Amino acid sequence: MSKKTIQGFSKMEKSEKLQWVANQFSTDPDQFVQTLSSFGHPDEQIQRVIDGFSENTISNFVMPYGIAPNFLINQNWYSVPMVIEESSVVAAASSAAKFWSTRGGFQTRIINTLKVGQVHFTWNGSFSQLEILFPELRKALISESKAITANMEQRGGGISDIRILDFSDLEPRYFQLSVRFQTCDSMGANFINSVLESFGQTLISFIESHPSLSDNERDVTVVMAILSNYTPECLVRAEVSCPIADLQGVCDDLDAQAFAKKFNQAVKIAHLDPYRATTHNKGIYNGIDAVVLATGNDFRAIEAAGHTYASRSGQYRSLSSCSLEGERFHFWLEVPLAVGTVGGLTRLHPLADKSLEMLGNPSAEELMMIIAATGLAQNFAALKSLVTTGIQKGHMKMHLMNILHHLLAKPEEILKATLYFENKAVSFNAVRDYLKELRASPQTAG
Repeated sequence: MSKKTIQGFSKMEKSEKLQWVANQFSTDPDQFVQTLSSFGHPDEQIQRVIDGFSENTISNFVMPYGIAPNFLINQNWYSVPMVIEESSVVAAASSAAKFWSTRGGFQTRIINTLKVGQVHFTWNGSFSQLEILFPELRKALISESKAITANMEQRGGGISDIRILDFSDLEPRYFQLSVRFQTCDSMGANFINSVLESFGQTLISFIESHPSLSDNERDVTVVMAILSNYTPECLVRAEVSCPIADLQGVCDDLDAQAFAKKFNQAVKIAHLDPYRATTHNKGIYNGIDAVVLATGNDFRAIEAAGHTYASRSGQYRSLSSCSLEGERFHFWLEVPLAVGTVGGLTRLHPLADKSLEMLGNPSAEELMMIIAATGLAQNFAALKSLVTTGIQKGHMKMHLMNILHHLLAKPEEILKATLYFENKAVSFNAVRDYLKELRASPQTAG
């Protein structure tokens, strides 16, 4: 709890902010300042860039940056950068990638790349009157936003469609301009919002000055003009497929047919039960978010779109699907992914820039396909564990390192503990007790 309020915090120097926070909230202010300062970037210019990403920054928060190799996607090889703190995610994605690389790899395709923006407004006229005026209004909207759209149009993007929608039966006097955009290799948020705000100004001036409208009908208010993070028309598909017989050996206790049947049933359950679907899709986003973060894209927008898409039937369901047709196993994912490879943090963040370089400097569409394949790989690995050994066996093995570090294990203790728990259940209490015994009798423990 703060001891007092503060005025002008945002105007303080970074060191002053850090010292104030330390004095207010830490029992050891000097150690607090030393710890947070140690995470600053040694290159002052790079640190200034990082500080510019947000406000009131006092340090950098470090996340693990890992690599999942052996991804064969559309017959091209990738090593995928992943930023995530959860144990076993990168290992699981890597394992699934290697598994499918010998069975044809991942096949991906772009279904569409349209993004949506909206101008929400109220006015006193009727929808039928709006429909009559719309061709004229549309021409004005496009014409008066040319200064904003010209560069995007030169790159092959721009405004794809404008529609006018009637919501006055749900909210009195409420109407909407719904706009579709192509934004090429940029995510396009700033571009879309700039166009929509221009549309809002044009809409007001058009209605207020149109000679066919009465004074009462000229009463118009733009409530807001903003993109939608729900992008069901910016969609990518990733899939894997092989003869069921090729799944032999996935599990020691199940043959190929039994594994395929159990795996298929697990996916069906995630389509039937929202409780299971939520955890199922969270696993997909373990893979998706990690690549989105590594490439400097907006994981919050992407997750929001995906969870809304998962609810499009009226019930929240799995984003992935499975089928057993004849003797063939087929597993696929369709997910909305609005990402960019230019603009935003994608090139400004030093590591995001290197992530894209590692991936061969992909276009936005290629990045969509890489991300979708990683999400599917993660989902396959998680389901494979769930229907065979259980999720905890692999997860807790990876979590062992976290427990050992928490208990301040020394390097030689970590080595012995790793060997000791190779074929034993891992839990915090078990690791703690083992270290206690090891430290008491180092000659006999292990």
